[in-house]
Amino acid sequence: MKTVVPCYYHLDVEVSPERVEQVRRILAAHLRYWNLDDLVEPVCDCAEVLLHTIDEHAADKNTTIEMWWTGQHLITAIADNDADLHAKYAQPGCLAHIAAVSDGWGCCATGTGGKIIWFSRRARAIERAPLVPIRPAPSLRTARPMPREAPVPALAGSAPTSLLTAAADVGVRDPDGSPGATVPRTSL
Repeated sequence: MKTVVPCYYHLDVEVSPERVEQVRRILAAHLRYWNLDDLVEPVCDCAEVLLHTIDEHAADKNTTIEMWWTGQHLITAIADNDADLHAKYAQPGCLAHIAAVSDGWGCCATGTGGKIIWFSRRARAIERAPLVPIRPAPSLRTARPMPREAPVPALAGSAPTSLLTAAADVGVRDPDGSPGATVPRTSL
């Protein structure tokens, strides 16, 4: 899974009927590149409606389109430079469509006399597979060395009180392996 990195895209365009479809494809490509496939249709529809309105009614067709991806929200802003273009020129239901499709929207004036119409969409949470605990992989451990001598057998009928008394009951062997002298039992 990719980590979420904030992204920004800026496009200056002179609006014409042919350019509206090109801008739609450009915005869709950027949204898919940012892994926001679910937002392609609503964002491109809203941008297309606003660009058609600018194309039909604005004297100055130069437009700026900006998109910001914050990791949770996509904010799209379309700015025009025409002071005479008012909301009354918008296609019937244009702003109502933007309000219905987006999570939030607004309009503000620019310093040049134009305006910016922006809208935002929240991206759906990515479906994640539940975490399943996995068994740890077996690891190689260093084995303990085997004892050089066989363990001391327990004597039947008598229970040694300590290791020294158990060792006293075992016969000692010479280095060549032949039985040697028996160690006498001592009391502690």
